[in-house]
Amino acid sequence: MLMVDLVLSFLVVVVNGAEVIECFSDGGDQSRSASLMEEEEEETTIEGGDGSESCLDLTSFQLHDLGEVEIPPGLFELDLTANRLSSLDERIGALSRLRKLSLRQNLFDDQGVEPITRWDCLSGLTDLILRDNRLTKIPDVSIFKDLIIFDVSFNEIPSLNGLSKVSSTLKELYVSKNEVTKMEELNHLHELQILELGSNRLRIMENLQTLTNLQELWLGRNRIRTVNLCGLKCIRKISLQSNRLTSMIGFQDCVALEELYLSHNGIAKMEGLSSLENLRVLDVSSNKLTSVDDIESLTRLEDLWLNDNQIVSLDVIGSAVLGSREKLTTIYLEHNPCAKSPDYSTTLRQIFPNLQQVDSDVFL
Repeated sequence: MLMVDLVLSFLVVVVNGAEVIECFSDGGDQSRSASLMEEEEEETTIEGGDGSESCLDLTSFQLHDLGEVEIPPGLFELDLTANRLSSLDERIGALSRLRKLSLRQNLFDDQGVEPITRWDCLSGLTDLILRDNRLTKIPDVSIFKDLIIFDVSFNEIPSLNGLSKVSSTLKELYVSKNEVTKMEELNHLHELQILELGSNRLRIMENLQTLTNLQELWLGRNRIRTVNLCGLKCIRKISLQSNRLTSMIGFQDCVALEELYLSHNGIAKMEGLSSLENLRVLDVSSNKLTSVDDIESLTRLEDLWLNDNQIVSLDVIGSAVLGSREKLTTIYLEHNPCAKSPDYSTTLRQIFPNLQQVDSDVFL
């Protein structure tokens, strides 16, 4: 059976003394660059020389079903992103070697994805992407004992109920752009490194204390008023942009923190930052700051975003960022009263000798 009327070519090459058949679509290039996906003549990609780790990429074919598509039984990865699918082809349930499955940007509802919860042949899946569909609950993924990446972002999920059944092997969890109101059923995810819960309806940071391996926490666009990291100290990236914070207290124990994003809140004072000796990126733009405080001892700052505040004078900037004077390469101060000062940009470049960017102006 031909795949969507696509003519396939085969190339025999020698790998470690053995003949391997490479399968590729006419046109040669197997990459998934944006320019290729926009071409009028779309291409199907099958990668993997010996079939043991092959990938079938059917991104953006606008398929309503897979009836006319041949599904090789030895697939390692199946990407069905950006189609019109609402139900799962039963042949997928027989792919015992499948490790990565993407159903992103389709029309799946809860009933549509239900079969994967009982297809034991898929129990070896490590990556399951259900992003941008029509789910209203966390599907039961308890059969996937080796799951590493689980993405249910951009759905209509109001609760994290069901996460307790997700394997403790999980390292990346994405539940952004849903309607979640409470951080719960996370306690067993001891291996989790990335947690994305942005654009939900969260008001309280809670139940994080057992996530001792967490590296990145993304909670932007919620309704959080107070920082509570539940004693975690190993996080490297935190985003709390577009919340309802009025204080920066709560980060002082995160000594490994490298990037902190707090723009679009109601913060009036910079505090609790002096212990963050590894901080490289600090974004406190669009707040209510009138001065720059508590970062003079930091020595690794490279990017500092202070734009859209109420900072009056440039005179204290140099001393306020003294520890990173040689390190700083980017600073944003536009839309502050101080940005109206004569020779504003020149003054900043004199203060910070290695500056490469002031606001949107980049210096070569």
